[in-house]
Amino acid sequence: MERLDAVREAVSVLPLSLRRVLLARKPEEQNGWEEIRLRAGRGLSCTDGTGRERPALERDRPIPVTEEHLRQTVELATHASLQGLEGKLAAGFLPLAGGHRLGLCGTASLRDGRICAFRSLSSVNIRVAFPVPGVGAAILSRLMDERRFCSTLILAPPGEGKTTLLRDLVRLLGLDGIRVGLADERGEVAARRDGVPQLDVGPLSDVADGCPKGDGLLLLLRSMSPQVLAVDEITHPADAEALCQGANCGAAVLATAHGSGREELERRSALNPLLEQRVFQYLVTIRRRDGIRQYRVEPMPCFG
Repeated sequence: MERLDAVREAVSVLPLSLRRVLLARKPEEQNGWEEIRLRAGRGLSCTDGTGRERPALERDRPIPVTEEHLRQTVELATHASLQGLEGKLAAGFLPLAGGHRLGLCGTASLRDGRICAFRSLSSVNIRVAFPVPGVGAAILSRLMDERRFCSTLILAPPGEGKTTLLRDLVRLLGLDGIRVGLADERGEVAARRDGVPQLDVGPLSDVADGCPKGDGLLLLLRSMSPQVLAVDEITHPADAEALCQGANCGAAVLATAHGSGREELERRSALNPLLEQRVFQYLVTIRRRDGIRQYRVEPMPCFG
């Protein structure tokens, strides 16, 4: 899928009036969009590859967004009302077809201290998923010890391309004959439909989705004998414990986490078991400079 096709697929969940405005833009402008954001009572905006958010204008005026636009977007995206999505909102976003995702913000309802629904919405954010084949090629050789992949953590702030890099490394490992077990809890990495990945995760990946990451990792470890265990966004101690178990069983680990640099690692409590057991051999950080993402590879362990 071309980037322009991915953008158009992602905005298809918008109400027709907003969709028409965006699709009337020049293709070269659409081609750069990474996020489309709607805020009730304010204007529609788009974020491009530089990370800069700009208002979408019509006749040099902001395009007004209402709470009804937000409600319609959720219904079009999921074929359900906010009430019908109870229990699916703890992460604050919903997966969409094609690997895109719909971020939600508003007045939340809690159950047992966790978000279970939204009574009303104030903002939604469509993040466009677009694989970039080859983005991991320049660093993969640095993460290998002869034919063995070395356990690696990818660290970057939200929206800087962690998932894109992880997906491509999984793809490249498969092309190199290495089996990968991918725990894809919300379907953002592989975007499986009817069992078939819609985004390219290579020929030798086995994907567990629809279950918590920790459970998916253990399922893959027990049933698929992966040489590499991969997971996007370590957020819970159970994720780290499952990765530690996999590493103790001989699998290499490939994971991502939020953070702006290695100095933040010790403050991420979910990562503590992995750092204490010195699971990772390499740290990859991502920085964007002049709209271009740069990848830095550093050796680990650096704690303990």
